[in-house]
Amino acid sequence: MDPEDILSSSLHTLYDYQPITLSSAGSAYTYQNHNIKLEFQTPDTHASNWSLHASSIWASALYLADHVEELQIKPGQRVLELGAGAGIPGIFISKCYPDSNVVVSDYPDSTLIQTLQENIVQNGVIQNCSVVAYAWGSSPLPAGFGGARKFDIVVAADTLWNPDLHVLFVQTLTEILADSTRARIHLVAGLHTGRYTLQSFMDYVAKQETLVLESVQERESSSGNENLGRRREWDVSRAEKEDERERRRWIVWMVLRRR
Repeated sequence: MDPEDILSSSLHTLYDYQPITLSSAGSAYTYQNHNIKLEFQTPDTHASNWSLHASSIWASALYLADHVEELQIKPGQRVLELGAGAGIPGIFISKCYPDSNVVVSDYPDSTLIQTLQENIVQNGVIQNCSVVAYAWGSSPLPAGFGGARKFDIVVAADTLWNPDLHVLFVQTLTEILADSTRARIHLVAGLHTGRYTLQSFMDYVAKQETLVLESVQERESSSGNENLGRRREWDVSRAEKEDERERRRWIVWMVLRRR
């Protein structure tokens, strides 16, 4: 194992710190859920794109993959993962729902996109899963997004950490979500950048006339904890009382729809 991976994996055992990343750039990662086992290469990026923080596998992505049944995916639906990184949620969805059409997308960095494509091939889902390079807010939308046919379900893990990108991200979500009362966006994020960053995203969405925040829930995610599975409503004021150890225990799951 890479020294960084060893340190991350030991945080919970030694200091009761829930790790927020579980792999480093270029390392292999195995994801297993019930009887499905998938192998991934953790992507790297060009040095100029290091600020993307795409060279890790995030705990929020694993939590999303672990709970894909909550997406209520129906046969024939189109699913898009934004900010996919290694693509664990999207590729796992395509494995679980072979009748769905899945697109995994991330920033147009050639190294990142190549690794994402290799992960699709490695896990045998090329029949119903494809990769598209896309920078949020770019226009027109890439042909790989399917043109007039938009997405029934959009998922993303840890894509809200940079407030400077919230406007472009919401613009993208608005453009690619299907015009349907059933279409939903599921955003899963850790609290490692603080509650106020997530609240700023929610506040921006509330000002828009296109999307509405249907639900926001905090979920206990730390392993080996007797309270594992707790769920509670979002409360930004908890930022005043919790420390880093407590923040690492929680994942926030947001659901958005069209107004």
